[in-house]
Parts: sequence; structure tokens; C-alpha cells
Amino acid sequence: QVQLVETGGGLVQAGGSLRLSCAASGRTFTNYIMAWFRQAPGKEREFVAAITWNGGSTYYADSVKGRFTISRDNAKNTVYLQMNSLKPEDTAVYYCAMESPFGTYYYSKLTSYDYWGQGTQVTVSS
Repeated sequence: QVQLVETGGGLVQAGGSLRLSCAASGRTFTNYIMAWFRQAPGKEREFVAAITWNGGSTYYADSVKGRFTISRDNAKNTVYLQMNSLKPEDTAVYYCAMESPFGTYYYSKLTSYDYWGQGTQVTVSS
């Protein structure tokens, strides 16, 4: 059974940094693209960043480009999201997701991922 467990969320002041981690188990980690999404209260879940199996390609939402960095350590089956220069509008529950092997993949589409973590809260105070 696939499990994704996020850690690293918390409360930080605007301008600060946090690093999220997502540990995966139950599926061959290196075979899959991994991504981060987020969901703010009253809003739809939105794409944040994605990384290919070997880290060779990364994709970012325009709202986080230049501030967030996605990376992965395949030896540890873990994907990371380094978040710098945080803003109050980054406040959300952050979820990691694993690519689905079925269907047509597009990195920012929710339906391209079939396993999700439970989420970790990130709160940025002004």
C-alpha cells in the first residue's frame, strides 16, 4: 500500500523559510514524478511544483517561481519543498502527490496523481 507522509509545516513570519518533506513507501519511488499541491481555506487545491524521477526537470507555479525549490532524494524515497521568502498568501495545507501510471499526464493536473499525503499546514503571518 502506498503511503505519503508530509512533515515540516508550521507557523512562520512573512519573509521566512520552511522546508517540507514527503516520505514515500509502497511503490518504487524512482519510477514516478512527484509533486506538491496546496489548498487554502475556501479555495481549490492548486499545483505548486513537480519534479521528474531523476530530478532532471522541475516545474513551478508562477506564484512560487524563484521562491520555492522542489528536490528529491531517491535513496531516501523523499521529496522536499524548500520555501523561501514566504508570504501570507502562501498559507495553506500542502500536499505531496505521486504520479498516476494511468491516463495522460500533465504536471499541474490533479487527476495526473493517484496518491496523496494527508497534508501539512503552513501558516505565514504578516
